[in-house]
Amino acid sequence: MNGQPEPDREAGNAVQAKKPAGRSNLFLRVASAVVLAPIFLALVWFGGAPFLIVLTICSLLILNEWTRITGATVSTSVVGGAGLVVAGGAVWWGDNMTALAIVVVVAAVIRIWEMAARRSPWCALGVLYAGLPTVALAELRLGEYGLWAVAVILALTWATDIAAYFSGRTLGGPKLWPSVSPNKTWSGAIGGVVGGALAACIVVLVSGIGSPVAIALLAVVFSVASQLGDLAESALKRRFGVKDSGNLIPGHGGIMDRVDGLVTATFAAYVVGLIASGGADPSLGLALF
Repeated sequence: MNGQPEPDREAGNAVQAKKPAGRSNLFLRVASAVVLAPIFLALVWFGGAPFLIVLTICSLLILNEWTRITGATVSTSVVGGAGLVVAGGAVWWGDNMTALAIVVVVAAVIRIWEMAARRSPWCALGVLYAGLPTVALAELRLGEYGLWAVAVILALTWATDIAAYFSGRTLGGPKLWPSVSPNKTWSGAIGGVVGGALAACIVVLVSGIGSPVAIALLAVVFSVASQLGDLAESALKRRFGVKDSGNLIPGHGGIMDRVDGLVTATFAAYVVGLIASGGADPSLGLALF
């Protein structure tokens, strides 16, 4: 015998071992989504204090994961977390500009602290990453068309993620940014944009609010923002040699792994809505399109 059959059997066994693991991970992802999605959607539906409290807790969890990934000091993270809680209170009292200013000022103070200690700016960036999208999502939900606006953002973000995954696996092709995320392809990115735009259109058609064409065009922008957020988090984890941001959600990793696209899509939608409404109500600004 030439010795070839034994390595072949070992290779086959390795492939067989990987397949169940992949299926198991997919099962965990689906199971987690089935359990958590209805809870989150119920909070979105009711809005108010419960929704804002959960958002604030999520922002603190994001900052905690960011701190562990980047190695930022606990003291600066505590200051950042306190700032996020105060910003959440400002949102509840209806002062969105103050809430945004609090996040920015706290991040600036931490950055000065980091510079004085000759540390990298990671904690200050983490406060912005956790705080700005949280304030944006809370303000959107509290608006006149808040439920509709958040539904559009969630639909396009989730559809982007799902469509990108399946179109990329089905079509394959050139890699999108292999040095940052080796598995993402251009076909997946394009499929994600199409899926996100379609999902946003469906929300508009069902609700009767907004223009399907205008929202579809905006959804393209927000879908791209969502995918850039995903890539940015991948780049951060690769920079620090981390696979997942945490293990809070079975099959998904940490909360950052689950909301990386949502944070950027939400903030992009908030800025567009705020400009369209003349700085008044970002949800109304989106509905005007």
